[in-house]
Amino acid sequence: MARSLKDKKFTRKKNSSGFNHQKERHFKRELAPESSAKSVSPVQIKSLERLLGGIGTPEPQPIVPDDFQIEALKAVETQDVLVTAPTGSGKTWIAREEIRRLLEQGKRAWYTTPLKALTNSKYTEFSQEFGAENVGILTGDRKENHDAPLIVGTTEIYRNQLFDSLRQGEQVNTDFVILDEAHYLADEYRGHVWEEAIILSPPRIRLLLLSATIGNAEEFALWIEEVRGTKVKIINRAGTRPVELRAAFLAPNLQLFPLFDESGKFNRAIEQFAQEENRFERRRRY
Repeated sequence: MARSLKDKKFTRKKNSSGFNHQKERHFKRELAPESSAKSVSPVQIKSLERLLGGIGTPEPQPIVPDDFQIEALKAVETQDVLVTAPTGSGKTWIAREEIRRLLEQGKRAWYTTPLKALTNSKYTEFSQEFGAENVGILTGDRKENHDAPLIVGTTEIYRNQLFDSLRQGEQVNTDFVILDEAHYLADEYRGHVWEEAIILSPPRIRLLLLSATIGNAEEFALWIEEVRGTKVKIINRAGTRPVELRAAFLAPNLQLFPLFDESGKFNRAIEQFAQEENRFERRRRY
């Protein structure tokens, strides 16, 4: 019986597929082009050494709290506390030590963040620190161990619990709340969540607000005192970052360039790549 046109097409496709698979088995990938490291100038090498020098994991050492950390930890026992300090200066240490004290007393705490990724990170950190059985997480995606004495969650979830408690005529089951990244109160779209969380938290719940970027701390603290009827202690750790921030540019040829030169000005060596991009864009258009 003669095969149909459809059968013939199938046969050709099958044979072609088998041929391609055979080619794949014997295919050898070409080697990648040589690294551009040979073209790196001595000046570029020195600048990279300065950029990358000292980066790595430091040797473990005992923690010696700074004065601002001790002051904040003492104040938070009796009043609300607003801590403004550069990133990397140890704001979380204050929260962690107060959480430790509360858990030892059989009390409860909430740690709120504006980001799910940060919430997940803190959940992992605190689970290792205080034991997984003592820590729960509540976000829009995760709900684990929600009866734990320490809950880590997004600020929206904590705010929602406050609303639920008001509707049901109950008390929020916590004694202490940390509002990490408290400067989100100024966010155009989400700031009302932080406002509502602060306003609706009963005065019996002490607040610890942490931020690196609050410029009007005094005004912020006065507003909290007005809406909550509590006293707010401002802990301002002024100065530079204790952990240096370094910026670099990864070029299309995979070379790494410091974003700033020795004098702190923009590294002009990067401009060549912007010019190349402009030439490519013009060729692409015309």
